Amino acid sequence: MSFNSQNYTFTPGDYGGRAVIFIAFQYTAELKNDLRVQFPSARWLPVERVWYVADSNSIRALCGLPEKTEPGKAALLHIHEVNVPAMQRMHELLLLKGYSANTIRSYCGEFAQLLYILKDTDVNSLTTERLRSYLLYCTRTLKLSENAIHSRMNALKFYFEQVLGREKVFFDEIPRPKKRLSLPKVLGKSEITRLFAALENPKHALMLRLCYGMGLRVSEITNLKISDIDSSRMQVRIENSKGKKDRYVNLPESILGDLRTYYTVYKPKEYLFEGQYGGKYSIRSVQAVFKTAMRKAKINKAVGIHGLRHSYATHLLEAGTDMTFIQKLLGHADLKTTEIYARVSNRQLSRVKSPLDDM
Repeated sequence: MSFNSQNYTFTPGDYGGRAVIFIAFQYTAELKNDLRVQFPSARWLPVERVWYVADSNSIRALCGLPEKTEPGKAALLHIHEVNVPAMQRMHELLLLKGYSANTIRSYCGEFAQLLYILKDTDVNSLTTERLRSYLLYCTRTLKLSENAIHSRMNALKFYFEQVLGREKVFFDEIPRPKKRLSLPKVLGKSEITRLFAALENPKHALMLRLCYGMGLRVSEITNLKISDIDSSRMQVRIENSKGKKDRYVNLPESILGDLRTYYTVYKPKEYLFEGQYGGKYSIRSVQAVFKTAMRKAKINKAVGIHGLRHSYATHLLEAGTDMTFIQKLLGHADLKTTEIYARVSNRQLSRVKSPLDDM
């Protein structure tokens, strides 16, 4: 029996301070088994007598629920009524300006952290000095990382400058922390080969090979449609990616045969990689495939699936590819973002001989 979402009721809510989706249905062993197959992470609450899963957009797609872009009910419940209009105005302006769902969630989430602490104090009454004290609290007491502080400052800056229309000098007295320069984590070519050799499922193998072979983000591989692939030009269209940009990447010649075989065997309808019951493959599932392959290949590096994209860029650079071409293939708006791979590449550094070797 295939999974039929109409047999279940999906209700977004809050459990233990986390955003979840509660799942209710008229119990039968068959429906329970179908639920566990579709949602392996589903958990049973015996007191409430209901199942639940984490609330994410990939899960919402499987449930037939609309994408989550507005502040969650759980967040609003913890905000005093005096500041609820501020959160709503923030969310509305982000929508009107066309920010991505991820950015909207991030900005609203960061802004909510300030509103929680303020309780019944009107956020619009805060002075620069009060905001400076709040960010010092985030640094000293909460011990947030430099990146987390930057993210929080971006959200506050958007509200006070964009929503309230205050001057940009508003934040002159609040310096941004110096960001730590962290280098991308990459896999060597031999490790990539071992990783692919550990994949027995043809669908999983093609998925990860395309991630590496075209330098794709995990969201880009799950959003890839059959219509995006142009085998006559050996190009693939990456639609509406980060920054709402489209771009073309080169389809590796070595994978064309496997791609055609995969299409014949699996017969995807719309998306290149689809779930067991249709619809696009979930991001979490692709990440799980990568993690399992890493374990089977006995690669112990702390690298996530995004490391395939980093490895693609680094290996292109080491092969002598011009940096501006890599920038276009990765879809970077600024060349400085791509230049980070020059710090990872060992093309020049490997030629430097240690003085120890001359002794």
